Amino acid sequence: MDYIITTEQLTKKYKNFTSVNNVSLHVRRGSIYGFLGPNGAGKSTTMKMLLGLTAPTKGGFVIDGKQFPRDRLAILREIGSFIESPSFYANLTGRENLDLIRRILNLPPNAVEDALELVGLSEFGGRLAKKYSLGMKQRLGLAGALLGRPPILILDEPTNGLDPAGIHEIRNLVRSLPDRYDCTILISSHMLSEIELVADDIGILNHGRLLFEGSLDELRRSAQKAGMDADHLEDVFLSLVEQDNAARKQGAEL
Repeated sequence: MDYIITTEQLTKKYKNFTSVNNVSLHVRRGSIYGFLGPNGAGKSTTMKMLLGLTAPTKGGFVIDGKQFPRDRLAILREIGSFIESPSFYANLTGRENLDLIRRILNLPPNAVEDALELVGLSEFGGRLAKKYSLGMKQRLGLAGALLGRPPILILDEPTNGLDPAGIHEIRNLVRSLPDRYDCTILISSHMLSEIELVADDIGILNHGRLLFEGSLDELRRSAQKAGMDADHLEDVFLSLVEQDNAARKQGAEL
């Protein structure tokens, strides 16, 4: 199997709290990998470690054959990211905001127009960022991640806070990207009902531990073996989390 991202027992501890606990991920090249878990499960922390924004306490990872921390800068050059809500200069246009990022990344001028076109904002590139709707701001954030067409995208809950129309819009955009320019996407969410519409594979995280990794079909088969209703994967996801929470509580009481 050709994996573009692998982590090995990746762990992050803060004093007495373990945010990410021995997580080993396997993200296939050219796929969309849905990273699922309740709020506070450790998804964002894992993504920040992959981006070099926080250092692992234990374990490591390899991205496109490059080892962290030895190849940290080379890894960053291959990744476009969208972490939490993107912020922009309100009194600059969307195009001007992207051009600032382009200059930092030392990309050619045409990279801005290419990114605007990818996210469907070409006709709004000249509008001030403060006049963008929330959905347009999310798309502008994705455009920033897409500058230079990086082979890997790391997207942390890009539909967070959007109305149903905005969610549908971003979902369709994300789903189209691997075919449009041959990239790999790691995307997080706390809703399996959203992720199952775009993802090829999923990883389910709870309290920093990886409860499941595999395809959606493998999750269905696993649910059937456990006597769950495999037709409603959101319920399966919630059941896995609830069972893990109950086991953790029982362990703490012993």
